[in-house]
Amino acid sequence: MPHRVAVLALDGLLPFELGIPHRIFGRSLEPVPGNKGRKLYEVVTCSVRPPGPVRTDSDYSILVEHGPEALATADTVVIPASYELGPVFEEGRLTEELAAALALIRPGTRMVSICTGSYVLAAAGYLDGRPATTHWSSADHFQQLFPQVRVDPDVLFIDDGDVLTSAGVAAGIDLCLHLVRRDHGTAVANEIARRTVVPPHRDGGQAQYIHRPVPEPQFTTTTAARAWALARLERPTLLRDMAEQEAMSVRTFTRRFREEVGISPGQWLTQQRVERARQLLESTDLSIDQVARDAGFGTATSLRQHLQAALGVPPTVYRRTFRSSADAVS
Repeated sequence: MPHRVAVLALDGLLPFELGIPHRIFGRSLEPVPGNKGRKLYEVVTCSVRPPGPVRTDSDYSILVEHGPEALATADTVVIPASYELGPVFEEGRLTEELAAALALIRPGTRMVSICTGSYVLAAAGYLDGRPATTHWSSADHFQQLFPQVRVDPDVLFIDDGDVLTSAGVAAGIDLCLHLVRRDHGTAVANEIARRTVVPPHRDGGQAQYIHRPVPEPQFTTTTAARAWALARLERPTLLRDMAEQEAMSVRTFTRRFREEVGISPGQWLTQQRVERARQLLESTDLSIDQVARDAGFGTATSLRQHLQAALGVPPTVYRRTFRSSADAVS
């Protein structure tokens, strides 16, 4: 059976965030050469009340066809943001209605929040003593209301195993793609990202950049340099080489790159090489030494260091884990 995802729709919800799990999980298909594979997730939307309308923060309501009993069948529960959390937001406590609904969730179910959906997880005790994030504008209030939670206001999302939290709006896309990648590998996640026309990977530790002003419009970008670097990822690449692709000075290129991508060229290059290594480890039987060379790390030692830093596991363990997961799915 597909992994069942229940999305909890609360009054005052943001329609955009409600749609993220359906778009990412609902379009994830098992990779089958030459044709479409089966759906990897079943996504349902439910309410804390019997089926019926749920208010949004816009000028319309949505008709939800499942009641809270859907939570009892979920493998993953996603709670998007809501602007009508009432005592959850004001006092850090659940309403009786919400508490009764959450009580239906089976132990061990994976819990996920998008933006201020983290308030619900915290009020229910899921975040006690654990790291978590939320939208930067609510971080101080969130920490004051829930002092037992280790709040990190600067990151896009936090994966703490069976409980995951994300910052506002687009970070919910990053988190859902991260979960697809964690469950089924890079190839599946990248295909969903392509179909959704979003970057396939933004690391959870990347900052929300809450104080960075929107840069002035520019006639030149760093797109060509990034495409050039990706086409030769296995070769050594210097910062001045990338700057030359855009006919910029190193200083100007570095500043423009940060404005557009949010991280330095060196950090971005390392991320792309880690992604390339993951793809090769998941989809080929190349030796670790060859994977290291093809991904641009040069040596197996360098690959191990970077993969350990990014994923917390060495290449051999990552390959074994992914292959075991893939065998279980098939």
